[in-house]
Amino acid sequence: MNANAPAEPARLLPADDGQRAMLHNEVHARPSARIRLPALVIYVAVLNEGISREQECEHLRRLPGQQDLMPERLQGNFLRLRFEGYTVKWERHTEFTRYSIVQPLPKHAWLDASDPELLTSLVVAPQWLREIPGRTIAAIKLAMVHGEVSPPDSSLVQARRWFGDHPVVASVMGNNGHSLAVTDFQLRDSGFERLLVIAPPGTSETRAGRVSQRLLELETYRLMALRGLPVAKGLGPMLTQAEGQLAGITASLENKQASEQELLDTLIALAARVERATAENDYRFAATRAYDTLVGQRLAELREQPVPGTQTLGEFLQRRLSPAMATVVATSQRLISLSERVSRASALLRTRVDIAAEAQNQQLLEKLTRGQELQLRLQSTVEGLSIAAISYYVVSLLLYGAKAAKAAGAPLNPEIAVGALIPLVLWAVWRTTRRIHARLNVDH
Repeated sequence: MNANAPAEPARLLPADDGQRAMLHNEVHARPSARIRLPALVIYVAVLNEGISREQECEHLRRLPGQQDLMPERLQGNFLRLRFEGYTVKWERHTEFTRYSIVQPLPKHAWLDASDPELLTSLVVAPQWLREIPGRTIAAIKLAMVHGEVSPPDSSLVQARRWFGDHPVVASVMGNNGHSLAVTDFQLRDSGFERLLVIAPPGTSETRAGRVSQRLLELETYRLMALRGLPVAKGLGPMLTQAEGQLAGITASLENKQASEQELLDTLIALAARVERATAENDYRFAATRAYDTLVGQRLAELREQPVPGTQTLGEFLQRRLSPAMATVVATSQRLISLSERVSRASALLRTRVDIAAEAQNQQLLEKLTRGQELQLRLQSTVEGLSIAAISYYVVSLLLYGAKAAKAAGAPLNPEIAVGALIPLVLWAVWRTTRRIHARLNVDH
């Protein structure tokens, strides 16, 4: 160690957040390939639902010299394996995994060829390609060759022969027209589409890699975005039926044609159907919107320029993709609107039930009031009878006492004496009863 070398400065920052390095390095997570022209890129994207990284790692181990490949190397969702003369790239995304094989383009498939066969020169075993775990969503054979881009007319004539004279769409890419992309968007018997990129000699390997990545991602995101279209079409009949049923419920609420319980049962069943449809398809619709946004971004990154007499890739895609995306968005909004309308109908029904309950409570209170009045009257009657009964017993006792006093020699007439005391007895009993009531009321 050199004693005169400057000392390493001490760290001047607080401790790193646990995710700082991962978030920082995300920008480098999926680097573009370096492609030397002429080249052939065999690209396959598969849906990975139910497919684990371990299964994908096991499949990658079947490539030459990869028997010791460990699943830990796949944790970053990106892996490039280099072989003699070709590379294999693996990328895992949320819903799909894509495999890209970059190899030299065979001479029989160069620009002057006519509808060349590309899979006969595949550097990996066909069985390996066929047994990639997952379900294919996109498969593309991308050929990248040297050729003149400006003017693109002669190259486009050759490109039409390369596609077997199928109708093609083409775009000059870049503000300075650095390359020409041509495709027919046809799904061939092999299950692959074809893409052709023509770039002038001197095109850098990094630019070729970026162009290939944008084109392949564009087609993949387009197909992933379109996955929402069958879902939207499938929901159409259910939404129509549910909207009709909701209209019937609302009419019944307005005309009072059904009982609250019947309407409540129907509305709960309808709300459950709508919420289940929302829960099952909300992610798909959100993903569709996200993929459609990515398609627009990739098209913008191509910076297309038109070729006279030919549609650009962006025009062709948007003319067909936009109606599909509009259908998905409309269905999603329709589902949201239906859910809100069901909620409003539920609120109306609750209001109706609350009003009915209040009316019943009012009637019950009136009955209770009448009952209390009757009870008070009965109580008053009973109290009157009680006063009379108690007074009777008191008078009887006084009569017995007067008779006993007369028998003992007292000079009095028992009947007259007791009869004179009856008003006093009645007042005393009444007064005592009132005091007892007053005390009970105070205690309560």
